[in-house]
Amino acid sequence: MDIIYLHDLKIDTVIGIFDWERRIRQTITLDLDMGFDISKAAQSDSIDDTLNYKAVAKRLIQFVSDSEFQLVERLAEEVARIIREEFAVRWVRVRLNKQGAVRGARDVGVIIERGQKDS
Repeated sequence: MDIIYLHDLKIDTVIGIFDWERRIRQTITLDLDMGFDISKAAQSDSIDDTLNYKAVAKRLIQFVSDSEFQLVERLAEEVARIIREEFAVRWVRVRLNKQGAVRGARDVGVIIERGQKDS
């Protein structure tokens, strides 16, 4: 399986369970690995034959910026759903980092995989 990736996408959003978190915007970071057959695009050299990662980034920036979820788990699940449903991606790995959420830890977050990974 071919993988198109988009890493270190930083987006400001409202995320968290505490009252103070509901009043501020925090930066989350997304790392995305998306299973997509790029063979047609490799032959045609056309953006129309591949997964347009700029379009994916724009869609996620809009969605995440407008969202107000409490849990990173829910946000990661919604990100995976958008990528799979709106961009016809069969398999996706989403790594969502809410840096600074735990004192003493540099990174904290979730990694989820959704869909069928081709061998």
